[in-house]
Amino acid sequence: MAKKRGTQARGTLDAGSYERADIRRIAGITERQLRSWEQQGLIAAREVYRFADLLAIQTLRKLRQVRIPAAEIQRAIASLRRLLQHIEHPLSQLRITAEGRRIAVHIGDSRMEPVTGQLLLDFDEKEIEKLRSFPVAGKAPEPTEAEREAEKLRLSEEYFSQGLRLEETGAPPEQALAAYRKAVEYNPKASGALVNLGTIAFRMGKMKEASALYMRAMAADPNYPLAHFNLANLYDEQGLTEDARRHYLDAIRLNPRYADAYFNLALLCERNNQLLQAAGYWQNYLKLDSASAWAGTARKQLERLKRTLRSK
Repeated sequence: MAKKRGTQARGTLDAGSYERADIRRIAGITERQLRSWEQQGLIAAREVYRFADLLAIQTLRKLRQVRIPAAEIQRAIASLRRLLQHIEHPLSQLRITAEGRRIAVHIGDSRMEPVTGQLLLDFDEKEIEKLRSFPVAGKAPEPTEAEREAEKLRLSEEYFSQGLRLEETGAPPEQALAAYRKAVEYNPKASGALVNLGTIAFRMGKMKEASALYMRAMAADPNYPLAHFNLANLYDEQGLTEDARRHYLDAIRLNPRYADAYFNLALLCERNNQLLQAAGYWQNYLKLDSASAWAGTARKQLERLKRTLRSK
């Protein structure tokens, strides 16, 4: 009987998008901080963020680290929106820093201090017009280390999504491989791209390469059940029963609702004449999937096992 095959890591977000957990990890903030800034109106409350949101959150983090009060930041944002009407999101569209306990906005060689409602304290009319016509000519500020890392993550996700699209449209495997490799180049811990590289290698019969890629995915994200499941399938194909069992169980430990892992474990136990264990895994599978065609197969296997066990 055919087991559930190794599956592909899927993209759940558009390229350049981040879930809340990703945003917190990249920006180095807590969920409490994020919620506080949302409640204060400093950033919009979201479940999915774009790169511009990440830049805004990084700016906020730097300002709060030097104890710029939230009220001061709120006034600065409101002032900038009034003055520069074409700037909708000052925290991401402008370079905003702290000078001591005061906020400074840098545009080219110009600087403004939107503090407590006092706008453009050091500007003459010519400088004001320069700000109104933002963006201005001049050398762009060097990105921070955090910004460079965020851009690498964005590019990695973009190439990962490209690889998925290529596979879905039936493009030659080499094209998807190239996209996933670029994803890993920009982010060596791109576990989804590593898993998909391993799955393509597995389909091509390159077992050693596939195993190494699944191992890398697990090292990048030890809590990634799909990497364990796919590696278990690979070991099962090679007749390495105990290694396969261990990784199926790891996949279930990380995701107790991993139905496919229960399905394959049941088959593995049947092949090794461990009938009671197999029956238990079939029952677990059916608790999670009771309606699909695979569920029909599982139900038949379970009934057959029950008859066998009753006859003993």
